[in-house]
Amino acid sequence: MQGRNDQQDRIETIAGLHSLIPDDYILKKVNKVLKTGWVHDIVRHTYSQEMGRNSIDPEAALRLMLAGFLLGIVHDRRLCSEARVNVAIRWFCGYGLMDPMPDHSTLTRIRERWGLELFKEMFQRVVGMCIEAGLVDGKTIHVDSTLIRADASISSMVDEYIVKVLEENSEEKKEGEAVKPAGAAGDSDNCKRGNKKRGRRKRNRPKITKRSLTDPDAVLARDRRRGGFIPAYKGHLAVDDRCGVIVDVEVTEGSVNEGTRLIGQVERVESNTGVKVVKVTADAAYATSANYGELEEMGIDPVIPPQPERKKGKKIPARRFKYDAKHDHVVCLEGRKLKRSGAIDEGWTYRAKAHDCRKCRLRERCVQAGRSSRSIYIPDGFPALLRGRRRKHRWKEECADSYTRHRWIAEGRVAETKVQHQMSRAVRRGLPNVTIQALVTAMAINLKRLSASLFMPFIGLNERFQDFVMNFRVLIFEFFNLRPIQSQFF
Repeated sequence: MQGRNDQQDRIETIAGLHSLIPDDYILKKVNKVLKTGWVHDIVRHTYSQEMGRNSIDPEAALRLMLAGFLLGIVHDRRLCSEARVNVAIRWFCGYGLMDPMPDHSTLTRIRERWGLELFKEMFQRVVGMCIEAGLVDGKTIHVDSTLIRADASISSMVDEYIVKVLEENSEEKKEGEAVKPAGAAGDSDNCKRGNKKRGRRKRNRPKITKRSLTDPDAVLARDRRRGGFIPAYKGHLAVDDRCGVIVDVEVTEGSVNEGTRLIGQVERVESNTGVKVVKVTADAAYATSANYGELEEMGIDPVIPPQPERKKGKKIPARRFKYDAKHDHVVCLEGRKLKRSGAIDEGWTYRAKAHDCRKCRLRERCVQAGRSSRSIYIPDGFPALLRGRRRKHRWKEECADSYTRHRWIAEGRVAETKVQHQMSRAVRRGLPNVTIQALVTAMAINLKRLSASLFMPFIGLNERFQDFVMNFRVLIFEFFNLRPIQSQFF
């Protein structure tokens, strides 16, 4: 039996701080693969070499940010408070037990000093580490998007024109000019808002968007899972098929359609990896004719389930008309041709002749009331969309396996960013800050994949041997009629 130990203030560090950290701790495993000697070279131009106070080591600052995201601590104040008492964070960042830790405001100033482009370059460096380790194939990528709740309340959301008026007034006050009241005559935006006539919105009239006064970059977006609208951003991820490494990150406003960002993501992935993309998988939100057409022109196989066609109405649907891409015209059910008449949005309108529709026996079922002829809208890439719809009938034979992998690889990475790295809500305001948060989160996830590759002996070998191992694994599971384990690598 022993009494109380009164020597609590005695510190013994002869063996080093690393001896106090378990070998399976996440920071210790990541430290084995993380090499940050390149940080000084890429941030050198943002610091003065001749004047000012001594700065915090940029390498230590980056490691401190990564440590927070690896441990799920995304707020700077809490991270710096935890780093003062956490031996593992001190050792990971290169600080001793008696060294003072930086203040939380220092991290904010460092992010502002470095800027968004430097964080993009750091992310590409981490992707390069994964490529060197053999974790990235680059031929098959899985694309998905998710909403990121903005750091703003619903009550701060107002019409976009109000934000513009407030910004103009603030600029005029700074310049000493007279401020025009928001409801003054001649204000086109307010005149448009003053029109209270109900009905369908005109094409040339811009759609009114809700923006936040506290975070002007945040707009209202519909949350399909919970229902209703929330102030949000939208994060777009591109994940490699081999080991689930995130190879591209983009953050946009929450109201942006994810289908419009697909081609740009594919081009950035090819630039980051240096490999030609062969196959792209995505959900039905990306199933637009433009995406199908452009991916086919790029020589990429789109594994994207087409959206269901509209329900049958009283009139003959447009899908009953045949589009002849070679001669650029549309043929109706009676064999008459519809010629191209004009461009609308990202497509063309094909209209029949009035005397052909006047004599047609299907006029009552085809032409709407008050119109003289039938018109059909054909978007760009429509032939590729038709091929995608026909491919759906043999989906189980060609695309079932790839789309199954999309579900647990792409959607799994999205869930990992939200559950383990607190990406479900933005911790700072402004599109650049939210993009930096997404980039550091992706860096942390990729570093976890890189550290886990140390326990996979065949990772990092040549591509032919990796394909042999993958094919052998598939044969084993097929022979014993087993279901493959959906791990973080396969």
